[in-house]
Amino acid sequence: MAAPGEDACTAGDGETEEMDEAGSDDNDMEDEGVDGEVESKVYVPGLEPLQPGVELEMDQSAYRMYHECQTGAPCLSFDIVRDEDGGNREQFPLSLLLCAGTQADTALSNRLLVMRMHNLHGTGEVKEDEKESSDEESDEDEDKKPQMELAMMPHYGGINRVRVTRRGQQSLAAVWSEKGQVEIFDLQPQLEAVHNSDAMAALIQQQKEASPLFSFSGHMTEGFAIDWSPKVPGRLVSGDCKKNIHVWEPREGGTSWQIDQRPFSSHSKSVEDLQWSPTEATVFASCSVDQSIRVWDIRAPPNSMLSANEAHSSDVNVISWNSSEPFLLSGGDDGLLKVWDLRQFKSGRPVANFKQHSAPVTSVEWNPVDSSVFAASGADDVVSQWDLSVESCDVGARAEGVKDLPPQLLFLHQGQTEVKEIHWHPQMPGVLISTALSGFNLFRTISV
Repeated sequence: MAAPGEDACTAGDGETEEMDEAGSDDNDMEDEGVDGEVESKVYVPGLEPLQPGVELEMDQSAYRMYHECQTGAPCLSFDIVRDEDGGNREQFPLSLLLCAGTQADTALSNRLLVMRMHNLHGTGEVKEDEKESSDEESDEDEDKKPQMELAMMPHYGGINRVRVTRRGQQSLAAVWSEKGQVEIFDLQPQLEAVHNSDAMAALIQQQKEASPLFSFSGHMTEGFAIDWSPKVPGRLVSGDCKKNIHVWEPREGGTSWQIDQRPFSSHSKSVEDLQWSPTEATVFASCSVDQSIRVWDIRAPPNSMLSANEAHSSDVNVISWNSSEPFLLSGGDDGLLKVWDLRQFKSGRPVANFKQHSAPVTSVEWNPVDSSVFAASGADDVVSQWDLSVESCDVGARAEGVKDLPPQLLFLHQGQTEVKEIHWHPQMPGVLISTALSGFNLFRTISV
């Protein structure tokens, strides 16, 4: 992360940018000892107030990789675009693709973005280079600077949420916008541009507004909830702020969808998030401002099969469905994280309940390769990592001042302002990406 006073990378249309490498972060704080020596101690948000004038400094040894970047207007939602380089990639340097949408000051200033971030090295490599480097930066140091290509499409209206899927050879982005429409975009031109300079030049020259393959205005109001089915390519579900949920079925050809005009409408208030079951093609879950979580089957009449009517004491903002276990994770305005066993869902009681965030939870997601690990973010500017397989007896000695933390809490990541969304990279074990008003962080901690 850029240390105070440094400039973070700001990307222009289609330009290659240098991303910031590891710098400062909110992990350690320094105290002056009796002999005037600076002593470090761990700062844990929520356990003690940060004293005026105290500066927080990142402990680089706690990260295997750390980079941050900015895209101009903030992107409050993004998704990972799977590439063709295979999975389980841990060898540095790494590269990845993201699709994101902006929420700019004016409707005309918004963009739908495709980003290619590459030459991402680990913090350990950077540290070793710093030890050996002279006053002048060598060519080798230049070669290790992270890079980003950014392809932008003008989009009228702020983008509330973006979700990406593969359907055959297509990479499709579903976009909920403040216009009250859900639009589907083919990302092929932008993906070509971030890999080819000639294609990028042509894209920049056009600078025309993004043209969707398909759009749906039947919601009649804006929304945030949207999810692609992992079992049926092209199947989509979308929910709005007036409590209605619509299921989309793809038609032949990949350019249009059949949308049932009869909504799923058991919620009494805004639908905040939706998630398809990773194992049952016709089942999805929803959460709402009405404090409930519901599970639906599209083969049944448009009423939920299962429901937890008082899942949280206030708005339920986000949910995540475990890819290999019958668990649902939820986060609410009450700052609580709850784990639900769907085999016991009718009881209305979660199997685990954590209160670490001091403000509303804004995003949650299970790790795609480790069914016991999940991450969450909150309006308290903290990203937390958890492991449900850890028990109290496994923790052993803990640092002074952190003994009261839940044993399942692995890591607290700080340094961003108003974190909105997080995603694990499905092809890079342990790599977590977060977006906030202050930009993107890409990191892997030593804990996961």
